[in-house]
Amino acid sequence: MHQHSIRKWQHAHIFGQDITRAGEKRTLIVILITASMMVVEIISGVLFGSMALLADGLHMASHTAALGISAFAYYYARKHSKDESFSFGTGKVNALAGFSSAVLLVVFALIMTWESVHRFMNPVEIIFDQAIIVAVLGLVVNAISYFILSGRHNLNHSNANVANNQDHSDHNLRAATLHVLADALTSIFAIIALLTAKYVGLIWMDPLMGVVGAILVARWSISLLRDTSSILLDKQASIELQNQIRNSIESHNGNKVADLHIWAIGPNLYNAIISVVTDAPKQPDHYRKMIPDNIGLVHTTIEIHKCDDEDFEH
Repeated sequence: MHQHSIRKWQHAHIFGQDITRAGEKRTLIVILITASMMVVEIISGVLFGSMALLADGLHMASHTAALGISAFAYYYARKHSKDESFSFGTGKVNALAGFSSAVLLVVFALIMTWESVHRFMNPVEIIFDQAIIVAVLGLVVNAISYFILSGRHNLNHSNANVANNQDHSDHNLRAATLHVLADALTSIFAIIALLTAKYVGLIWMDPLMGVVGAILVARWSISLLRDTSSILLDKQASIELQNQIRNSIESHNGNKVADLHIWAIGPNLYNAIISVVTDAPKQPDHYRKMIPDNIGLVHTTIEIHKCDDEDFEH
């Protein structure tokens, strides 16, 4: 990892990635809770011969692995934040981890669907009381985990909106939260299905709830895949953000934005290349100061072209 000292006329490309994010601490806490529950369920399943406990423990193991991806991504981005081989810092590690977790969610949804269809065709005997207890315990653990990941335990009214916006842009944290929600959803549907099957006799409710849960998990994962892939592929930022930059420069007479490229390089972090055509060229900093400083634009390259066309519109 090659580094050198930053001179006055240079700038670093860290963009705050060296700071420990709130999502990292939350994710580590949830990993400890989930892993503990996983160990208890697997050991209990083996000792007491309960397939329901063993299956749920292995299910939690898959989510513990997914949460581990999120934790590692936080660590990696922070550890390599000063590595100059990353052109615009390590912000995209966040999106890469979110994308990877979204792929795991898709796999999880497919497995849920396959198992549910299999149980439609080949019903199995269900030990209702034990299965309901396992589902309730799983729901409690996931409710606590979601409470921690969402940060609702330490938000007050004044900073709630700011924190929620930051969390939504943190695709790594969003992926971890979706895994916990998927787990909680499985538990809720399982409880509904088991109670219905036990007291009403509708055994087919169990696999049906599995299919419904798989559809919802797939929808969440597709949304996360779409958002993270747009960052990884350097897709243009929103039209609103483009117009905000364009209008801030063109609001001054004699300036036109001939070319504009703006893309995300991390959570709420953007890079822009702007080509300005003007009849009275000035230094790049003159145009840079026209851009609002609260839109997350952390790196800007501006090129200026003088227009000699007599028909240039002011």
